[in-house]
Amino acid sequence: MGMNSAWKYRATQAYLALPNSQTERYMADGTATISASSAAPGATTVAAERLRSFLERVERLEEEKSTIAGDIKEVFAEAKGEGYDTKTLRKVIRLRKMDKARREEEEALLDLYLSALGE
Repeated sequence: MGMNSAWKYRATQAYLALPNSQTERYMADGTATISASSAAPGATTVAAERLRSFLERVERLEEEKSTIAGDIKEVFAEAKGEGYDTKTLRKVIRLRKMDKARREEEEALLDLYLSALGE
């Protein structure tokens, strides 16, 4: 950890450890301080509400991501049950996400490397 990184870490830890009665706090990234007496009334509440909003949104999205991942797993299990090779299906999905030029470049390099190996 560099000197600046170490300072930011200590400042972050100090901010997290300060009781609410403190009038001076370090910003979460450790780059600045703010005095509660210079802040507008209710600013701390608004900042806390905004922070809570960000956290709740991320938590909700993480939950949705878990649900979707489970759904994808079920689709692959169904495909495997019908005899499809899931590894190949995943590769096809990856290739379909690429633009045509990038896919052709990758295929050309693969052919070049295989021919160089005599295969």
